[in-house]
Amino acid sequence: MFQFAVVEADGGRDLVRAAELTDDSLLRRKFLVHARDERRHAAMFYARGLALRSSLADQSLGSVPNWLPPGERGLDDLRVDSESEAALLAFLHLSEKTATRDFTIYRDVLAADPPTQALFDRIVRDEESHMRYTLAELDRVSQNKPNRHLWKARLSRLWKAYLRLASGIAGLISKLMLTLQYFILIPPFAHMAKRAERREHRGWISVDPDRGDPHGQY
Repeated sequence: MFQFAVVEADGGRDLVRAAELTDDSLLRRKFLVHARDERRHAAMFYARGLALRSSLADQSLGSVPNWLPPGERGLDDLRVDSESEAALLAFLHLSEKTATRDFTIYRDVLAADPPTQALFDRIVRDEESHMRYTLAELDRVSQNKPNRHLWKARLSRLWKAYLRLASGIAGLISKLMLTLQYFILIPPFAHMAKRAERREHRGWISVDPDRGDPHGQY
């Protein structure tokens, strides 16, 4: 729930920034309405997360790796300042479509948790509305040629998903290699250090300035 809240809040901030940048008054109004919905979703997820955490206080809570995030990823690391309105709408549409699909699955499997199921049900309706308006606005902004922008957005999302996956796998491999080094390489060196220590004289070692011979001092 808390991860959902963070993602929704991040998306809301990006949408406010997009509203500031656009010269299209209609698009600005829709972005601000969308941002308000994202902020409300963040508050809903956060409140539900607090309620669930208090009910699970005696149980250990697992974590989800950042490279396997649940549900919507906001604008999927899109740089709002450097993208055209068409590209932004295409990314938004695909993001909302993904969120609608995932949240619908969560809603359908949460029959045993009616409050959380109701939360997802309410948010799914908003995501469906966002999905429809972003596609309609993309069609308008791109002059009835939205497919090119949608395909570019899909390819970009696939590339970013690959980078997240590769980063996660690299992290797992590095942890595995460090663990193997700890258990395979360090023990022999530790054993040799202990053997060398047993051959050392105890106490301080001084050197006779005339002869250069070491003498143990006890």
